Amino acid sequence: MSIPVSLTSIPDSLLDRDAFLSGLLSRVTTTKTDGWLQDIRESAANWVRHSVVPNTREEEWRFTDLSPLKQVSFHVGTIHELSLQNDFVLPEVSGQLVFVNGVYSPNLSNTENLPSGLLVGNLDVLPAELIQKYLAQSDSLRGLAMGAKEVFTALNTAAVNDVAVVWVAKNVVVETPIHLLFISVSGESATISQPRVLVVAESNSQVVLIEEYTNHRDTEDTEEDVYFTNGVTEIWVQENAQVTHNRVVREGAAAFHIGKTAVTQARSSRYNCNAVTVGGKISRHNLEILQTGEQTETTLNGLTVIADNQLADTHSALSLNHPHGVSKQLHKCIIGDRAHGVFNGKIFVPKLAQLTDASQLNRNLLLSSKSRIDTKPQLEITADNVKCAHGATVSQLEDDEIFYLQSRGIDENDARKLLVNAFATEIINFIPVASLRESLLKTVVTLTNK
Repeated sequence: MSIPVSLTSIPDSLLDRDAFLSGLLSRVTTTKTDGWLQDIRESAANWVRHSVVPNTREEEWRFTDLSPLKQVSFHVGTIHELSLQNDFVLPEVSGQLVFVNGVYSPNLSNTENLPSGLLVGNLDVLPAELIQKYLAQSDSLRGLAMGAKEVFTALNTAAVNDVAVVWVAKNVVVETPIHLLFISVSGESATISQPRVLVVAESNSQVVLIEEYTNHRDTEDTEEDVYFTNGVTEIWVQENAQVTHNRVVREGAAAFHIGKTAVTQARSSRYNCNAVTVGGKISRHNLEILQTGEQTETTLNGLTVIADNQLADTHSALSLNHPHGVSKQLHKCIIGDRAHGVFNGKIFVPKLAQLTDASQLNRNLLLSSKSRIDTKPQLEITADNVKCAHGATVSQLEDDEIFYLQSRGIDENDARKLLVNAFATEIINFIPVASLRESLLKTVVTLTNK
């Protein structure tokens, strides 16, 4: 595994620079001892040892203060036996993988009666020589595509012990969605889990994925329900393949969530991402798409709903390196109380990417005079024959819209709810699973009506 610096040349004085990261590394326990996997873990661990947790002096993190995360001492979560709650069950899916505190749970998973050509399981479902070609090999993850290697991604790689794998063979069209469910269970102390996902869609295949992060809720969230989810997902969309990726984050009120999604798109491939984030004390999603062939189609839809003192940060980067690429991005934020939303979307269009058609829009709805949004849609274009546009809007509920609904017999409170739900529904309706859409709408209503 190549990385941007030579680890052997790092002086001892530059190792273990951050006590928080060193503490997390010291608690990593792995049971799989395959040589190739150990090499990947050791390289990543060495990278972490000479890194520090990002701070607000760094451009990519200047609006996201991680000091509350560093104040918590996290321990690896233990294995829990539990039953799936009703809102974890999606009747439309054909296969489901469940991980509890980062550990695969075969009793809760369902990988039977899958169509021929589809493999869904943990790291044991495929020969090692196939996994090695893809796991941790994305240029985005290795810091070779769009910037520096990210420390939380490396931390996840250093702790890889198992992987949720979805492998779709050539020419296979999977008719029903696949559900990847990651459940965090809080204990007496704060816990950390670092789930890993690998998706490979071979040429001419199609698949719909639901990647969901949540917590096991026996009671209402309290300040003691502290845990940290640090997830990484790698998606390889090969020639003329199509992946519809639905990423849902519904974390507890005191939870921390940092996620990385690295997508590699080959020629004529299609990638659709519908990302919904609700809850969590601090959440961050780094979404990077790398185009490796011409005529790709990329659609990114996002919704963030936060309240209280929550912070949610979305950073996306789309690198269009070949001609005739088409991309559309719409990201919405609903921000209440004293919450803080962050959006930074980058689209890179170098000279080789002629005839690119790319658009990007961030729309924000502030429900309180004390809520805040920092938004930065960003285009970097050196090609001269392209069609590109970007923009951002920030607004509150309009008095005339509320008055119009009141004139139709709807009281003011219900009018506000109706307008907020309409704003969110545009994104939620892109999710092709009815039961999940209904569940998410209920979650949005609950969070925005506190």
